[in-house]
Amino acid sequence: MVATDESYSFSISKYLAKTRFEAKDYMKHLIENKKGLSTVVTTLIILVVAVLLATVVTFYAINVVTTRVQEESLQIYKQHIWHNGTTFAEAGFLIINTGGRDVVLDKISTRGQESSWNTTYYSKTTNAISPDLYYIAPNANSTLLGKSVTLGSKNYTLIRASDDLILKSGWSMIVYITNPDSISVNDIGVTIGFTVFTANAQYYKECNVGASV
Repeated sequence: MVATDESYSFSISKYLAKTRFEAKDYMKHLIENKKGLSTVVTTLIILVVAVLLATVVTFYAINVVTTRVQEESLQIYKQHIWHNGTTFAEAGFLIINTGGRDVVLDKISTRGQESSWNTTYYSKTTNAISPDLYYIAPNANSTLLGKSVTLGSKNYTLIRASDDLILKSGWSMIVYITNPDSISVNDIGVTIGFTVFTANAQYYKECNVGASV
């Protein structure tokens, strides 16, 4: 049978239609593959960014904790001020360096008045001190030279200060001051504050003046 022009034209049209359909299907498949690839890349980018953010947050937290550990921190306990009823007064307290750095005590004041170093006596220790401090009877010249304080089973010899006091991290310091701020017998029962100064901070405490006997 000889093909007519009409059947030939139909075959060409059918072929072209099929070719267009296949091309369209191919393009659709290609686009879907690109979309799939784009989704994978986007997911990977999100994961990478999340990991980077988590890393930054972790390093920041570590830095904050490390900085806080190295901060200065002093705790003052067992604070007392006594008066013997005549002309002598005495202050005593315990300082513990609970921070992560060594500190320098550059001034101690009572009721706003700075105490002279030659009236300040101290003893440093790494021991944990539980017993309370007590009044120490002074020498005839109102000093505490050669005096010591016994707390528990330990005896701590007091040293007279001559300059700023250094307290290492984790150490404790027993401090006694003779005649702070000219406290008189009339101050017995009165609440008085004192302050320990360092280069970076001030530590304020209060206590009632008590009788030595």
